[in-house]
Amino acid sequence: MTLTIRAARPEDVPALLPLMDAAITELQRDFLDDDQIRSSRAIMGLDTQLVDDGTYFVVESDGALAGCGGWSRRATLYGGDHSAGRDAALLDPATEPARVRAMYTHPAFARRGVGRLVLARCEQAAAAEGFTELELMGTLAGAKLYEAAGFEQVEQLTDAAGGAAVPLVRMRKKL
Repeated sequence: MTLTIRAARPEDVPALLPLMDAAITELQRDFLDDDQIRSSRAIMGLDTQLVDDGTYFVVESDGALAGCGGWSRRATLYGGDHSAGRDAALLDPATEPARVRAMYTHPAFARRGVGRLVLARCEQAAAAEGFTELELMGTLAGAKLYEAAGFEQVEQLTDAAGGAAVPLVRMRKKL
């Protein structure tokens, strides 16, 4: 299996949405109950500002969509276009960590290097813009990947904006 990564384009968005839904539904089953999975859809998703900024990536395998994810130089830590509380303010690379955002792997490609590829691209791009640290809000399903990639847990919390409380983990990594 050969993975390729490229910047996401606006025309990719319609194909990304079902991938994200499949990832939320299938990859969290070992960690969340049905109500929490439904609630996850309210707090997760694609922030198209990342696509517009050129900081969101698509991973493909032989033409099939395998995953997506990106990073941001903006203040919002997590959430999609539909999420409340987004903040488009630019971060200061000298004092603030860049954000890793909206990481999703199609269930058929789970544990095949998709997430690691996206994280590596995010690290390279953020470092090239002067950032020395990354921060993300991870799900319980994603925490092992992030820890294996060198992220450390900073805080455990829940977000109940979608109804049921969804456990999340804030994580950071020095570049």
